[in-house]
Amino acid sequence: MKWACFIFLLGCLFVAEEVVPAAATKKFHDVMTRGRAYSHITFHRKLSGWSSDHNNWNEKLYPYWEDGDARWQSCWKGGRVLVSLTSDSPALVGSNVTFSVKLKFPRCQKEDNDSNIIYDRNCRNGSLDYSNLSDQYVYNWTQWIDDCGRQNCTHNNSHNVFPDGRPFPHHHDWRRRNFVYMFHTLGQYYQKTGGSSAIVSINTTNITLGSHIMEVSIYRRGYRSYVPVTTASVVYVVTDTIPLYVYLSQKNDRNASDHIFIKDVPIIFYVHLHDPSHYLNRSIIFYHWNFGDGSGSFVFNNSVSMHTYTLVGNFSLNLTVEAILPAPCGPVTPPPPFPTFPVPPNVTTPHPDSLPDLPTGEAPGEGCHITRYGHYQSSLSIAEGIIGVNIIQMTSIQAAAAQVENSVVDFVVTCQGSLPTDACTTIADPTCQVLQNEACDPVDITDQCLLTIRRAFNESGTYCVNITLGDATSLALTSTLISISGAAGSFSRTAEGVLISCGFLVVFAAVLTFFLYKRYKEYKPIDRNTEQTANSEGLNVYFNRFKAVLFPANNEKDPLLKNKFGII
Repeated sequence: MKWACFIFLLGCLFVAEEVVPAAATKKFHDVMTRGRAYSHITFHRKLSGWSSDHNNWNEKLYPYWEDGDARWQSCWKGGRVLVSLTSDSPALVGSNVTFSVKLKFPRCQKEDNDSNIIYDRNCRNGSLDYSNLSDQYVYNWTQWIDDCGRQNCTHNNSHNVFPDGRPFPHHHDWRRRNFVYMFHTLGQYYQKTGGSSAIVSINTTNITLGSHIMEVSIYRRGYRSYVPVTTASVVYVVTDTIPLYVYLSQKNDRNASDHIFIKDVPIIFYVHLHDPSHYLNRSIIFYHWNFGDGSGSFVFNNSVSMHTYTLVGNFSLNLTVEAILPAPCGPVTPPPPFPTFPVPPNVTTPHPDSLPDLPTGEAPGEGCHITRYGHYQSSLSIAEGIIGVNIIQMTSIQAAAAQVENSVVDFVVTCQGSLPTDACTTIADPTCQVLQNEACDPVDITDQCLLTIRRAFNESGTYCVNITLGDATSLALTSTLISISGAAGSFSRTAEGVLISCGFLVVFAAVLTFFLYKRYKEYKPIDRNTEQTANSEGLNVYFNRFKAVLFPANNEKDPLLKNKFGII
């Protein structure tokens, strides 16, 4: 019995001796705290270039601090470093998802061309003035690399290694890579050096569908070790449905986001497939449309389409995007990666027997293919709207002919479609680029779209005038150029004055010639032949035309302006 107890105690001591050192060695999944959510899963499909987070972590060279540790407050001179970690997810399974990290240093600190962190001498941070600092460096990495605490810290020394002991890869700009980035997801990690930003991409073929967490821990170079700077995490999504967005636009539509559009005006549909890694570039894509108005189904191979609704009402819009991608031939249903998660439907289909009929486009070549789908559905409201605006008359109203200041012009405007509720006028320079004046007024008309808009011009010149009529659904625009006394109008008046003066001179010369001729002419018998008669009649015609120009008749103006429907 005593021997049994003795052997039992020896066994306990032996186990304790083995367990304590093992427990004292940190693993990657111990340091990458947000990755512990995956610690209950013992198997993941391996990501290319990534390592298992069961590897040991060198805590002496890369210290680990828990959240709330006071050392976080003093780990960087001048304040805390902020970090932005973003991804371009959602990602279609099989494509790549990319993560970007960007460091934001405390105020008045920036990175120079050598990746040293320096003070911005043109910046003021409260009462601190950095223009007179004797040392411009926050962290002088170049000095640290050459010194490293009086040790030779060029390429192959013990400091230039990652937390798992692997040496830094050699780059031509290795002196500028003074931050170490540790990425962690799905029980695996990836490590790299860099400056104040870093990018990493992973292929999603071996990633289970759903939401996952990517985290990053960042360390800066120190004298004898690396110092934690900050951490961040982001959620990314892997899906087997093509992520897509549909943008709708229509001429004269007031607000596309409310999905209320105008009858009898084409709507343009822009389909944007979210594919930042260009995974779908090798695919054949079809767009199956049903606009919900009884017009039928349409299949296009273009991402831009157009449709016109001819009835007022509510309609259900449906789009299905079909992408056929080449893929290596294999089993119809691949085995599950591990029993606790479902497998993404990654079905390979032999060609050509089981491929669906392709209504348009070119059929895929020989081989096996994967078909992916994307869906979009929306409700649209179609309403009456203003579909056109026209200026049919412009009339200048002035107190005196010579007055240039405060010239007033009446614009007679008509429109097609529904009746407007407001009218806006913008006055710009002749190029229609520089805005000079803008005015909006409510419109109250009940039977037909005919109104007069009165606008004043303070100075002479040429103006670009835009008139916009709108209601709750639509906006319609028309533009015109107008000259106010002194520009194109003054030119026409000057030309008219020159012509009148020339006319008087011609008349005076003709009268003078007539009297001189009467006084000094020789008498000859009158012999009016046919040619002279024709010449005389021609002179009479020209004289009558000349008289009409000099003394115009009081002709009746356009009767439309006699009954104006209201001036705004």
